[in-house]
Amino acid sequence: MVFRANAELLDAIVLSVISRNKEGIYGYKLTQDVRQIIEISESTCYPVLRRLHNDNYLEEYTIVIESRKRHYYKISDEGVKKLLWYCDEWRNYSIQIENIFGEIQ
Repeated sequence: MVFRANAELLDAIVLSVISRNKEGIYGYKLTQDVRQIIEISESTCYPVLRRLHNDNYLEEYTIVIESRKRHYYKISDEGVKKLLWYCDEWRNYSIQIENIFGEIQ
């Protein structure tokens, strides 16, 4: 894709993907799911998770599977509010862009 995702759009995408998994999602699986939407590396995804967690938009918990700790992330109530705000902002933004592109045709 030609267009790059900025930090806010990446936050919105990560919150959206996590919100679809009510029980939570672990980092690697999240990265794989986000990669279906935009190109992202694991080294990009984990700082986003830390930032969203530090801002109280995500809850984190650990599950041990086959002697390995796996960190899961679940959207918090504050995260749901932030995601809804991002959705409203995206709708307004996309309408403006569509209007600009519509003038070209």
